[in-house]
Amino acid sequence: MAVMIREGQDLDIQQIQSLYHHAPWAKGRGLDGIKRMLENTDYVFSAWDGPRLIGFARILTDRIYRATLWDVVVHPDYQGQGVGEALIKTILSHPVLSKVQKFWLNTRDKQAFYERFGFVRSDQGMVRDRATKGDCCD
Repeated sequence: MAVMIREGQDLDIQQIQSLYHHAPWAKGRGLDGIKRMLENTDYVFSAWDGPRLIGFARILTDRIYRATLWDVVVHPDYQGQGVGEALIKTILSHPVLSKVQKFWLNTRDKQAFYERFGFVRSDQGMVRDRATKGDCCD
């Protein structure tokens, strides 16, 4: 499998909606809402197997002090094959995002996955502090 990770907003919102059907926290998101979400998102990353969207993540950020990772989802047929890892590594090694001081995310059940990338559990969700963790993805 040759998965390609892409940055950018040129995505078919129907493919995103279809991918969201596999994430309990995203069920019921409509096409209009997804379109507005993308318009107000700073960075979008997607994973592809040929023409098929198999993974997605997005970032909201001020590009220096804070960033929040949202909506990380990998199609069930591709879970456990490194797709999520490739998405997170691409995000954390991005020329702009790699310099952001703190990254936050919320997850109900994937804490161990994110801990592999330097995120730690806190009372504010999971946080990755570049000042204390260094670079994860060289």
